[in-house]
Order: sequence, then structure tokens, then C-alpha cells
Amino acid sequence: MDHNVLNALSEITREKNIDKAIIIESLEAGLQSAARKKLGAEANIDARVDSETGAMVVERVMTVVEEVDDPDTDIALDEAEIEFGDEVEIGDEVRYELPLGDFGRNAILVAKQILVQKVREAERAQIFEEFRDRVDEIIVGTVQQVDRGNVLVNLGRTEALMPYREQIKGERLGQGKTVRAYIIEVLDTVKGPQVILSRSHPGFLKALFHQEVPEIQEGIVAIKGVAREPGTRSKIAVSSNDERVDPVGSCVGMKGSRVQAVTRELAGERVDIVPWSAEPSLLISRALSPAVVANIILHRERNEATVIVNDDQLSKAIGKEGKNVRLAAKLTEWKIDLVSSREYSTRQRVSEDMSMPLADLPGVTEDLLVILEALNVTSIEDLANTPLERLTAIDSLDAESADSLLATAQATRDELKRMIDKTVKSEMDVEAAEVQALFADDVFTEEANDGEVADEDKALSADAAAAMFKDFPTGEEDGDEATSGDDDADEEKKVDPFANTELED
Repeated sequence: MDHNVLNALSEITREKNIDKAIIIESLEAGLQSAARKKLGAEANIDARVDSETGAMVVERVMTVVEEVDDPDTDIALDEAEIEFGDEVEIGDEVRYELPLGDFGRNAILVAKQILVQKVREAERAQIFEEFRDRVDEIIVGTVQQVDRGNVLVNLGRTEALMPYREQIKGERLGQGKTVRAYIIEVLDTVKGPQVILSRSHPGFLKALFHQEVPEIQEGIVAIKGVAREPGTRSKIAVSSNDERVDPVGSCVGMKGSRVQAVTRELAGERVDIVPWSAEPSLLISRALSPAVVANIILHRERNEATVIVNDDQLSKAIGKEGKNVRLAAKLTEWKIDLVSSREYSTRQRVSEDMSMPLADLPGVTEDLLVILEALNVTSIEDLANTPLERLTAIDSLDAESADSLLATAQATRDELKRMIDKTVKSEMDVEAAEVQALFADDVFTEEANDGEVADEDKALSADAAAAMFKDFPTGEEDGDEATSGDDDADEEKKVDPFANTELED
């Protein structure tokens, strides 16, 4: 029994976490290579390692022939009879056991190289299979190196790469820092398996909620959609399979503990949680929260939605740098055209004023108009969106005429749209300028030299203003807040005509 061999095999098995049978196969391949190094590349070698005793046997196998053609694999009958006895016949295989001590240093080095290579290949294959099965999971590692913005993460058995594009913008991952990341891909490269990590992928946010929310782990609550702008803001849509369980409340947690844990992991990224709905208009309305939506018009054939909000809700719906509406569009997978109610009313009025009947379109005859109306094509917009195959099916239209008619309708539609957009923009700009001018006018104006009124219809002189409001509290004396001089007027609210804000006694 060779205890040294057994111990070595066991140690490699523990360190590399590789099946012992694979190690034995690798060792046998190494012994075969060592024997061929000594006897010739074409020699037929059989090497065996006993997994129980550690005994290694290397034999050269030769075929008994009448006339030797290949000395590496053949042996003459008379020679075989001398070595193995008269029982040997032509076609038999005979075996010579090769002493390991006769291999020489170079042959042993070859055996070692083969063993190391085979073990490395087996280890790479095992690592690849292990991490390939963990794609879409969160893994914990240690930052090993930051190179040109890319982060190398030590996962224990292998290194992973987190490219710059997969990192949260503004987040610093220093060397030695423990980091959680999301496995998005495992590549089988020449240098070994390459694990690609991400902290900006939408799946990372989804996986974090899966870890933090037991109801998601149990399948009671499901995440239907995720939209992210990493490091700044995200939205998720959730639903519940049990009407007794509130999906939003489950994800928020007691006093926001669950969503706050996710936010901390994402470097302060704000997460909006909305209840999912199969009805697109309801889902879009919820996705645009905290803005209140006035009306939604769906264009299902184009997967577009015109969302109308009151003027005071427009900025909320858009969000800072357009994030809110952009995330809502990603979450719902609908293209969202966001307009204020005032702009929509203006657009409707202008569209009606500038509308063009289908009958006025060049190429549309009275007979063709009747056929189109029967096909529910009643406007230039309808005609422009009609598939060419549907038009060519009309008996009175050949392929060329149908193509020309469709091109005319599309060009007319686009031109009308440009004219309408230009008119609406012009009217909205005029209104905005009027509002800006109204607020730009000071309530009280004073000439630099003599204090004369600049516009008697719009302003009072400074002296008149001082006389009217001479008793109004300024709040500037002794650093006190503005208060009423009447102590008996308890809880009475006073209005500041300058700030249009309410002040309490």
C-alpha cells in the first residue's frame, strides 16, 4: 500500500474540491505520457492506479504477430514465446510491466505537468458548472483590485469581474471591501471561467427584495416589473396571490425596514413600490406616482399612452431630470406621452381647427371613400396606419396605387402633425410669456431718483405702500418672528400680502 500516493490524492481532492476519480484518471494519463516519453509516442501504454491501495502499475501492451511492421506496438511470435511461453499465439496481446524507477527525471516531469494540467482543467470545468447554475443569484465577495474602473472580486475559488458599466454610479468600492453583487453571466474562456457581476442590473434589485421579503420567498408576493436608474431611483410593481396580503406593505416592511435595507445596499437609491395591474391605464397611473393623473388615452396598436395631468402635477409626473416618467415607461413597457391638461386642450382645439377630411386627400375618390369607411378607415391617421397588404386587397387599387396612397396619407399626417405641434408650441409660448410677465411685474416699483410710479395701473409708489402697511409687522426687530401686535387675537392667522403665505400668532 502506497500511503504517500493516497495522501497526495486526498489532499488534492480536498484543496481543489474535485472528485477523486478525476484525480486518478489524471494521474493515469500522466503516467502514460511519462512511459511514452521513454518508449516512443506510438507505444501502447496501460497505466492503472488503485484508489484503495494507491498502487500504480504501468504496462506496455504489444500484439503478437508473425512479421513485425511496427516495433512500437508489435512483437514477433518467437520473441513472445521466449518471454511468455509456448502458449502465446498470433494475435494475442502481451504485457510488459514497466518499473517506475526506470522512467527518468524528464519522464516524471512530463507526468507531473500532465497531472497538473488535467487537474486544472477539471477544476475550471467544475467552477464553470457551479457558477453557471448560480446566474441570477446574489453572491458575496471581497474587492481584490480596481483596475481602470473595473473591479476584480475574489469569490474564494475564482475571481469575478465587475465592469465599470455594471457598477452603481458614484459608488466607491475600495480594495478589501466586502461587496454583494449579482451574477449576470458566466463565460467559458481560454483562461478559465469568467464570472461577470453587476450591481446596476434590475435583477439585483429584484434579488435583494427576494432576500428581504419572506412573502416573496414563499411565492405569496410576486415582482411583476422592475425599472432602475442605478444609484438614483427605481420603481418595482408587485402583486399578491393572497387577497389578505398587501404586496406593497410586505415590501415596505414595518416602519419601512425592508425597503430601507434595500436602499442602504444600493447606496441610497430611492425605490418606489407600486401595486401591479393587468389594466395598462391603471398601471401607468400608479407608475407615475406621486403625480395624480387626470386622464389616460391608450393607443394600443402603437403601445403608446397619452397621459394628461393637471398643470400643478406636471412637474411631479416628469420628476427630477425626467426620471419619474422615464422609469414609469420602463416599468409599464408603454411609451408615455405626458402632457398638461392645458396643453392637451390647446392641442385638441388646434387639431380640430387644422383637421383635414379624408375625402380631401389626393387619390381618394368617392367610391374609394365608401370602401375605406366600410373598413373602418375614417381619417387620414387611420389610413396612414393601415397595412399596405390591406389596401392592396381592395379591388379598385393595384399595388402601385395602394403604395402611393399610403405614402401620401403618411406624408400628409406627418405634415399636419408638424403644423399642429408648431401652432401648439407657439400658443403655449405666448401663454408662458404672459404669465412670466405678470409675475415679473413688481407689486411696488420705485424710480431710482425721485420715487415716481413706473406704471400707475399696475404699481403703487413706495411712499403710498409704506403708508398703507406702516403697522404691518416686519419680523426683523430683535430677530423675532413676525407676530401680531394684538395679544388678544389668539390663534388668529394674518396674511402677508407680499409673500402670500400664512403666519400664525
